[in-house]
Amino acid sequence: MDSKDETGCVTFLVRHAWLSMRSALAGALAEHGLSVQQYGTLLCVREDPGLTVAEVGRVVGTTRQSANELITGMERAGLVERRPNPKDRRTQQVHLTAGGERRLAEAAPAIRKVENELEAAFSTTDRATARAWLAHMVTAVEG
Repeated sequence: MDSKDETGCVTFLVRHAWLSMRSALAGALAEHGLSVQQYGTLLCVREDPGLTVAEVGRVVGTTRQSANELITGMERAGLVERRPNPKDRRTQQVHLTAGGERRLAEAAPAIRKVENELEAAFSTTDRATARAWLAHMVTAVEG
């Protein structure tokens, strides 16, 4: 191991990896009329229907105001809809539309292809280890 590996900052290595991945994903998603942030929003809303705008913002790593603008654009595109929150009249819940489900399903193979290309040099064990580490980091911070 060289001295750069020993003194490097994992945080910035992860950031650079994400920026590289984001660039690759953006190209694949553009063919489906989606941005990386829109795709992430569709994924999180599919996984947890009824998130509030603020919750979507936290999950996709943006402010409530930016999430509101993102969701407004996605509503106009017919990808999501807002519904009244039965537990809190001051907030609305975000749900996928049939169009959002369809667009997500159409884009998913392109994302899998990019991820497979980026992970091609890794063994199955390496892939599993990397995914487990990333999942652990998410839960450790959210926990």
